[in-house]
Amino acid sequence: MKKAIIKKAVVKQTIFEVRVAVSLLVLLALVMLSALIVSKPVLAAPAQLFGRDSKPEDKTRLLTGKVLDTGDSPLPDSVVYLTNTHTRAVKTYIVGADGTYRFPALQPSIDYEVYAQYNNHKSHTKTVSQFDDRQQVYISLKINTKAESK
Repeated sequence: MKKAIIKKAVVKQTIFEVRVAVSLLVLLALVMLSALIVSKPVLAAPAQLFGRDSKPEDKTRLLTGKVLDTGDSPLPDSVVYLTNTHTRAVKTYIVGADGTYRFPALQPSIDYEVYAQYNNHKSHTKTVSQFDDRQQVYISLKINTKAESK
Protein backbone atom coordinates (compact mmCIF):
# COMPACT_ATOMS: atom_id res chain seq x y z
CA MET A 1 0.00 0.00 0.00
CA LYS A 2 2.86 2.30 0.75
CA LYS A 3 4.23 1.57 -2.71
CA ALA A 4 0.93 2.54 -4.32
CA ILE A 5 0.82 5.79 -2.39
CA ILE A 6 4.41 6.53 -3.38
CA LYS A 7 3.66 5.76 -7.06
CA LYS A 8 0.62 8.09 -6.94
CA ALA A 9 2.74 10.82 -5.38
CA VAL A 10 5.46 10.37 -8.00
CA VAL A 11 2.91 10.49 -10.85
CA LYS A 12 1.27 13.60 -9.36
CA GLN A 13 4.67 15.25 -8.96
CA THR A 14 5.64 14.33 -12.55
CA ILE A 15 2.35 15.72 -13.91
CA PHE A 16 2.92 18.90 -11.87
CA GLU A 17 6.48 19.23 -13.23
CA VAL A 18 5.26 18.78 -16.82
CA ARG A 19 2.55 21.41 -16.30
CA VAL A 20 5.10 23.83 -14.82
CA ALA A 21 7.51 23.19 -17.70
CA VAL A 22 4.76 23.75 -20.30
CA SER A 23 3.65 26.93 -18.52
CA LEU A 24 7.22 28.22 -18.50
CA LEU A 25 7.61 27.48 -22.21
CA VAL A 26 4.36 29.30 -23.01
CA LEU A 27 5.44 32.24 -20.86
CA LEU A 28 8.84 32.33 -22.58
CA ALA A 29 7.18 32.25 -26.01
CA LEU A 30 4.88 35.14 -25.05
CA VAL A 31 7.81 37.20 -23.77
CA MET A 32 9.77 36.61 -26.97
CA LEU A 33 6.74 37.45 -29.12
CA SER A 34 6.09 40.68 -27.24
CA ALA A 35 9.76 41.61 -27.58
CA LEU A 36 9.48 41.19 -31.35
CA ILE A 37 6.35 43.29 -31.54
CA VAL A 38 7.59 46.10 -29.28
CA SER A 39 11.18 46.35 -30.43
CA LYS A 40 12.21 48.31 -33.51
CA PRO A 41 13.83 46.20 -36.18
CA VAL A 42 17.48 46.86 -36.83
CA LEU A 43 18.31 46.69 -40.52
CA ALA A 44 21.70 46.51 -42.10
CA ALA A 45 22.69 49.19 -44.60
CA PRO A 46 22.18 48.16 -48.23
CA ALA A 47 25.35 47.01 -49.93
CA GLN A 48 25.45 50.02 -52.25
CA LEU A 49 25.51 52.37 -49.24
CA PHE A 50 28.08 50.47 -47.22
CA GLY A 51 31.07 52.69 -46.56
CA ARG A 52 29.42 55.75 -48.12
CA ASP A 53 27.69 58.82 -46.82
CA SER A 54 24.06 57.84 -46.22
CA LYS A 55 22.62 61.15 -47.46
CA PRO A 56 20.12 60.55 -50.25
CA GLU A 57 21.41 61.52 -53.66
CA ASP A 58 19.32 63.39 -56.18
CA LYS A 59 17.98 60.56 -58.32
CA THR A 60 15.74 62.64 -60.55
CA ARG A 61 16.21 63.15 -64.28
CA LEU A 62 16.34 66.16 -66.54
CA LEU A 63 14.70 66.24 -69.96
CA THR A 64 15.84 68.98 -72.33
CA GLY A 65 15.60 69.50 -76.04
CA LYS A 66 14.64 71.74 -78.93
CA VAL A 67 11.58 72.16 -81.07
CA LEU A 68 12.69 72.48 -84.68
CA ASP A 69 11.12 72.67 -88.11
CA THR A 70 12.21 70.31 -90.90
CA GLY A 71 15.02 72.72 -91.80
CA ASP A 72 16.39 72.55 -88.20
CA SER A 73 15.30 76.11 -87.40
CA PRO A 74 13.85 76.70 -83.92
CA LEU A 75 10.10 77.17 -83.63
CA PRO A 76 9.56 79.84 -80.94
CA ASP A 77 6.33 79.79 -78.94
CA SER A 78 5.81 76.07 -79.56
CA VAL A 79 4.17 74.18 -76.73
CA VAL A 80 5.84 71.01 -75.45
CA TYR A 81 3.64 68.46 -73.69
CA LEU A 82 5.11 65.96 -71.22
CA THR A 83 2.86 63.12 -70.03
CA ASN A 84 3.57 60.89 -67.04
CA THR A 85 2.43 57.49 -68.35
CA HIS A 86 1.71 56.21 -64.84
CA THR A 87 -0.61 58.99 -63.65
CA ARG A 88 -1.42 60.52 -67.08
CA ALA A 89 -0.57 63.95 -65.59
CA VAL A 90 0.53 66.46 -68.24
CA LYS A 91 3.05 69.29 -67.89
CA THR A 92 3.53 71.94 -70.57
CA TYR A 93 6.38 74.24 -71.53
CA ILE A 94 6.25 77.18 -73.95
CA VAL A 95 9.60 77.41 -75.70
CA GLY A 96 11.45 80.68 -76.19
CA ALA A 97 13.09 82.19 -79.26
CA ASP A 98 15.81 79.50 -79.32
CA GLY A 99 13.23 76.67 -79.31
CA THR A 100 14.59 74.98 -76.18
CA TYR A 101 12.54 73.32 -73.47
CA ARG A 102 13.37 71.89 -70.05
CA PHE A 103 11.59 69.51 -67.67
CA PRO A 104 13.59 68.95 -64.44
CA ALA A 105 12.97 66.55 -61.54
CA LEU A 106 11.51 63.62 -63.49
CA GLN A 107 11.25 60.30 -61.68
CA PRO A 108 13.59 57.70 -63.21
CA SER A 109 11.19 54.82 -62.49
CA ILE A 110 8.43 56.25 -64.70
CA ASP A 111 8.05 56.45 -68.48
CA TYR A 112 7.22 59.84 -69.99
CA GLU A 113 5.85 60.77 -73.40
CA VAL A 114 6.81 64.09 -74.98
CA TYR A 115 5.61 65.90 -78.10
CA ALA A 116 5.40 69.48 -79.37
CA GLN A 117 2.73 71.50 -81.09
CA TYR A 118 3.09 74.63 -83.23
CA ASN A 119 0.25 76.36 -85.13
CA ASN A 120 -1.91 73.21 -85.17
CA HIS A 121 1.02 71.06 -86.33
CA LYS A 122 2.30 68.31 -84.08
CA SER A 123 5.60 66.46 -83.77
CA HIS A 124 5.87 62.71 -83.34
CA THR A 125 5.52 61.52 -79.75
CA LYS A 126 8.77 60.31 -78.22
CA THR A 127 9.23 58.27 -75.03
CA VAL A 128 11.64 58.76 -72.16
CA SER A 129 11.92 55.19 -70.88
CA GLN A 130 12.50 54.15 -67.30
CA PHE A 131 15.05 51.69 -68.71
CA ASP A 132 17.17 54.55 -70.09
CA ASP A 133 19.56 55.19 -67.21
CA ARG A 134 20.80 58.63 -68.32
CA GLN A 135 20.19 61.40 -65.79
CA GLN A 136 20.05 64.00 -68.57
CA VAL A 137 18.04 63.18 -71.68
CA TYR A 138 18.05 65.40 -74.79
CA ILE A 139 15.27 65.00 -77.37
CA SER A 140 14.76 67.13 -80.49
CA LEU A 141 11.15 67.40 -81.60
CA LYS A 142 10.66 68.14 -85.29
CA ILE A 143 7.47 69.62 -86.67
CA ASN A 144 6.66 69.75 -90.36
CA THR A 145 5.07 73.21 -90.56
CA LYS A 146 4.46 72.89 -94.31
CA ALA A 147 2.22 69.83 -94.03
CA GLU A 148 -1.54 70.10 -93.78
CA SER A 149 -3.03 70.24 -90.29
CA LYS A 150 -4.29 66.96 -88.92
